[in-house]
Amino acid sequence: MNSIESVKQILLASGAGWVLWLLGALSVGSVALALERWLYLRKRTGNLEALARELDRHLDVGDFGQARRMLEASPSVAARVADAGLRLRDRGAAAAENAMQSAAALERGRLERWLAFLATVGNNAPFIGLFGTVVGVIHAFEELGHGAPGHGATAAGQVASQAVMASIAEALVATAVGILVALPAVATYNYLQRRVASLLSGTEVLSRLVLAYIAEDRPKPTTQSEVLRGVG
Repeated sequence: MNSIESVKQILLASGAGWVLWLLGALSVGSVALALERWLYLRKRTGNLEALARELDRHLDVGDFGQARRMLEASPSVAARVADAGLRLRDRGAAAAENAMQSAAALERGRLERWLAFLATVGNNAPFIGLFGTVVGVIHAFEELGHGAPGHGATAAGQVASQAVMASIAEALVATAVGILVALPAVATYNYLQRRVASLLSGTEVLSRLVLAYIAEDRPKPTTQSEVLRGVG
């Protein structure tokens, strides 16, 4: 028995039923992950307009401590990023900006966690279904070969032909299921990516406000000697 015949026998023995079970498991996993990510992103959204007003009120009077406590109490992504900048405000605007960029990168990793799974399912589920279809077609042609002339009576050949048609019809189900699993996964992945991009772009609202007050809060030279020292 050559290698091709060995592979064929393995595929015929395994059948295509396990492909449907695999697609079903991937579908359940995609739905569970999509729900978990949606709830997580919803929790991290927050009311940016209200946060910006409250933060501006505290920073306007120089109450940086209360501003940080307000930001720490908020679960929103923008609040976490802005708090990172306020934490290093004593080191200047550049240090605060770098801290907020670092915090934004960290938040991106948290927001995009497991989204690659949805993309993988969306891209590969049709191919998994197609593999199941190929296995079913191999089985159908095997049945057709057994029912060909020289392998039995005409009545047996007709029965085999009917079995072939049934096998091909069943095989096409795997491709249909693969597409059915892929479409919601791709749509959900695109939606969640837009939500992540929206949350990260919203961090600019608070981070720019923080940088404005930090730059304004920096000590300025008041005497001519201090001015010359700063220029030198």
